[in-house]
Amino acid sequence: MRRLEGHASACPGRAEARPSRRRMLLHQGQRPLRVIDNRSFIGHVGLVKNNPIPFDLNKLIQDVFAPQPDERVLVMVDIPHRDLADNPDWQDRRVMAEEWRAAFETFPVVVHPLLSFPATGAGNADLPAEGRMNNQPVSIAQVMAGSHIVVAMTEFSATAPLAALARNHKTLRVASMPGVLRRMEQSALSADYREVARKTYILNERLTRAETARITFSTGHVMDFDLRHRRGHADDGLCHRGRKFPVINLPSGEAFIVPYEGERKGEPSRTGGRIPMIVKGEPFVLSIEANRIVEVLGDGPAAAEMRSFLDTDAARRNVAELGLGCNDRAVARGNVLEDEKVGMHWAYGRSEHLGGTVGPDAFQRPEHVVHQDVVYAPGLEVTVSSIRLTYPASGEEEIMRDGAYVIL
Repeated sequence: MRRLEGHASACPGRAEARPSRRRMLLHQGQRPLRVIDNRSFIGHVGLVKNNPIPFDLNKLIQDVFAPQPDERVLVMVDIPHRDLADNPDWQDRRVMAEEWRAAFETFPVVVHPLLSFPATGAGNADLPAEGRMNNQPVSIAQVMAGSHIVVAMTEFSATAPLAALARNHKTLRVASMPGVLRRMEQSALSADYREVARKTYILNERLTRAETARITFSTGHVMDFDLRHRRGHADDGLCHRGRKFPVINLPSGEAFIVPYEGERKGEPSRTGGRIPMIVKGEPFVLSIEANRIVEVLGDGPAAAEMRSFLDTDAARRNVAELGLGCNDRAVARGNVLEDEKVGMHWAYGRSEHLGGTVGPDAFQRPEHVVHQDVVYAPGLEVTVSSIRLTYPASGEEEIMRDGAYVIL
């Protein structure tokens, strides 16, 4: 779910400054392999839909949130400061936030002034205690406690701390939109969310019922995810009153689950295998045992940087998520928020916000906290050849073949 989104930077050594923005995408083409940065789309991966349709923000708000009369709505943004430089996408996102506020004001709801707060500089780090509304200091927790709908359009993902706050306020529901871009109005945000929801429910039911997910990559490497003792979740794009899991990513469209992390005494996790990755054009392989990254197999500088990144904090080695994206209008072009809605992804690091056991307290220092997604979508260099689920009472089922779902 994204839930927490991965990082755009391909260099593990940069994660100290911006740990949540890491996303490793494997690009296919005649030129050398390279990582797609979230600020620029390098090349064409054959997934862009060139059929723009009029974007109706009010319809999206109605479909996604179904605002009720007299509900209170909060739109929030993070702002650059000190050594966190602004950029055009970030600037436009703040403009988008004002547009969303204005759209909410056309509904019979109470809309708070825009809430801004200093950017954390790290994905899913704890939010500051105070922000500003109408240029006056306010308590973020208190303003959220007095709201029913919160929309967070941020540069750095705030999904995990927002989820923690939402769990303490049963009437609160949240849409986290880290890295959202205006162009998504013509891609993932323009999806038919009834159809997106239908697909996420099918995938979520399979993940919840399964004991094991076996992923075979186009490279021939195989990875088993232990799904025992866990329930899946559907990031269905429907953030209506009464929702059990009170936080969605928007754009939406995935089912996700945290693999069993071995927290039960005498019952180790069965998650294990090998996962191929390419960073800065350099291929290497991660070796996984008992739900932990135990070795980086590769001799180049990118592999060395990954080793250093993992050695900095042992909690980063935790396998934290298996996700199955299913938004048919999502485009894989290097944006953290949208890419994971295209196909299979996995993540490592923090997991408690998604139903796992590894939270910020498991890390040695707050700046080490990370939840990092890695995407394998059709059109990228390394793809998924097969996903097979094993069920405790009904055998085995293949749900994906050659990057396409066979059950949807």
